[in-house]
Amino acid sequence: MKNFRKLLVMSLTVVAFLVAGTAAKADAYSIAINMDAPLQSGAYGDVLSFKADLVNTGDNAVTLLGDDLTLTGLSATDDFYTNAPWTIDVSGTSGDILLFTVDIPNGTPFGAYSGVLDIFFGDSEYNPMGYAAEDFEIDITPEPGTWVLLATGLLLLAGLIRYRMPKPQPLTIA
Repeated sequence: MKNFRKLLVMSLTVVAFLVAGTAAKADAYSIAINMDAPLQSGAYGDVLSFKADLVNTGDNAVTLLGDDLTLTGLSATDDFYTNAPWTIDVSGTSGDILLFTVDIPNGTPFGAYSGVLDIFFGDSEYNPMGYAAEDFEIDITPEPGTWVLLATGLLLLAGLIRYRMPKPQPLTIA
């Protein structure tokens, strides 16, 4: 009988949590960031552009207050303030806007660089309500000219080694 009570209490607790979870509503103020290409590749001298569509997923219109761009190892130009709208209506979108650009200078080590874009919003300019975050990654690869130069050097080295190898001597029968 004791085990039956424990099982009953456990079952009712699980049901209560499930019902409470489905009763939760969406946030009154919420933004989703739909980035076009959160993973981009580039080489020296390239300028990578990160665009996104900001979607109001909440129940009220939101005011976009600003952004915070975190990227270690590279410098970025923040274009949020010049391209983003001030407000987004309920179920509205910003359209595809340029959020920031990243310049890849000469001498940047090859590899992956990751960052985070946070966009702050609220119900007015003076009342921040939350933020939305989107991760992005930049992969810096050598340009094709570097690969061609490396392949040419390896072919020349192989040819030089083959040229310097001793020639086989014909066998003579005495």
